[in-house]
Amino acid sequence: LLLLLAAAVCGPCFSGALRSPQRRWPVPYRRFDYRPKTDPYCQARYTFCPTGSAIPVMKEEDVIEVYRLQAPVWEFKYGDLLGHLKIMHDAVGFKSSLTGKNYTMEWYELFQLGNCTFPHLRPGMDAPFWCNQGAACFYEGIDDAHWKENGTLVLVTTISGTMFNEMAKWVKYDNETGIYYETWTVQASPDKQSVVWFDSYECSKFILRTYQKLADLGAVFKKIQTNYTSIILFSGEPIYLGNETSIFGPLGNKTLAAAIRDFYYPFKPHRTVREFFVDLLKIIDRVILNGQFYLFYNLEYWFLPMKYPYLKIIYEEVPLPIGSKASFGV
Repeated sequence: LLLLLAAAVCGPCFSGALRSPQRRWPVPYRRFDYRPKTDPYCQARYTFCPTGSAIPVMKEEDVIEVYRLQAPVWEFKYGDLLGHLKIMHDAVGFKSSLTGKNYTMEWYELFQLGNCTFPHLRPGMDAPFWCNQGAACFYEGIDDAHWKENGTLVLVTTISGTMFNEMAKWVKYDNETGIYYETWTVQASPDKQSVVWFDSYECSKFILRTYQKLADLGAVFKKIQTNYTSIILFSGEPIYLGNETSIFGPLGNKTLAAAIRDFYYPFKPHRTVREFFVDLLKIIDRVILNGQFYLFYNLEYWFLPMKYPYLKIIYEEVPLPIGSKASFGV
């Protein structure tokens, strides 16, 4: 990911006028009937949700404060370093008035961001191997220092115990059916009205869905500014290539399969500084100079004819949803 961010600052290129048949944009995020078991090959440097617990059932008459939580990605390790780039992680906090207990809920990668963004090229396997699941994590307590020091901890609404319990049912459904992390938003240009080809599916989108669910249940949100991070690729109209079987299977397209593997190779973990810069030059050549990017979305591959400015990190306001006081006696 850092390699691609570095490549994005390099100069303009000319992208081809490739086209695909008319499709629905953005491509709808695919939901699944169940969450598959993770492969033992997929390993995380930091354990996913180490203190996670079940979502409790609240008493109907409880009054629960809802907090917006935001901090720089990997703040626990690098402090505010990624905060300067506005690469932020989002979560939501709850406080029960009856018990006085606090809770945190967030959604993030099972095996860290790099594994969700780029695959592994494993010996003896033709197809790239992905460790790209994401999931919700719920645990007791709110780490005030973590969220306040370099980020945000602010009250956004108050809900009833009944509304909280309904939200919990929705979280279970959302978590069991939306299982793959999608790093990139892909759109036609930096203009706010431009076509969005693909929408990301990451921590901030889970929080936005949660807020919307609470609003649908009757939560009334405060009028405060709320911004979220998006990492955007800029591309001409994407071209559908196929899935793993149609590309890498026995009857697949060997030329295309080799091109995809060759594209992903420079994004591998690096052991030396020299190796890093050699691969960075390869990425600049393919993404910037030749305008090529292969996207994996919904377990399918797409070709993106990249165009200026190629990649941008934005920290954009998304207003809190408008709710109604009519539901659940709020």
